[in-house]
Amino acid sequence: MSEGAALTVPAATGSSFYLAMRILPKDRRNAMYAVYGFCRAVDDIADGGGSSARRMADLERWRADIDDLFATRAPAQLGDLAEAVRRFDLRQADFNAIIDGMAMDAAADIRAPDWATLDLYCDRVASAVGRLSVRIFGMRAEPGEALAHHLGRALQLTNILRDIDEDAAIGRLYLPREALAAAGIFSDEPLDVAADPRLPAACAEVVTRARAHFDQSRRVMDKEPRGAVRAPRLMAAAYESILDRMAARGFAPPRQRVRADRLRVLGAFLRYRVA
Repeated sequence: MSEGAALTVPAATGSSFYLAMRILPKDRRNAMYAVYGFCRAVDDIADGGGSSARRMADLERWRADIDDLFATRAPAQLGDLAEAVRRFDLRQADFNAIIDGMAMDAAADIRAPDWATLDLYCDRVASAVGRLSVRIFGMRAEPGEALAHHLGRALQLTNILRDIDEDAAIGRLYLPREALAAAGIFSDEPLDVAADPRLPAACAEVVTRARAHFDQSRRVMDKEPRGAVRAPRLMAAAYESILDRMAARGFAPPRQRVRADRLRVLGAFLRYRVA
């Protein structure tokens, strides 16, 4: 692990993540905090300063630590994560997929990937987290995999739409080139694209795909025991409210950052907090 790194409980106690975790039993909640801490640590490396080579090296040190964890030689600071792996039979491949996703950011700034590359990125940085999470939630294997696939992509596509300006400021553009080209945008310069008046047309297809993944997620959760899907339902409610608010606002510049609808999230929390 990169020097000085540590896995910590999230500090953003007002976030939708924290609310979703609050409705879990303690052992599952602590396991999710451990996974979240890992994700935050590798994400901070990918988005941090320094050269690409340095960031890639730091990610590879994390990969070595994960290797050690699964070989029962986990560093002391990864004790909570090791306990989560043991208790909930988490898979090494999913941790490595998350690192692979962060490496896509660390190797070079992503600029207008094609849909296939963007889908791979979403699978690694979001659906792989979902595959770890559904095991902790206690879902059955097949519906759990389906939920991780669809909800992970729904959340990540929503993030991409929400963070267009923030990403452009650091030289990144996650909107797919096919959607940009269909809107008549052929530049891959993030700041130019973010300021282009044709951008809303490109965002429309991303919104449509995100909604389709939310719909598929809902179909999966509707068939599962209520207790196993309380946390993902709350996350879906929060992020779908962000997507709805962005779609209502539109994507023409200038854009103000959209937050989750508090009443909608609170309603979901009250509805799903009891199994």
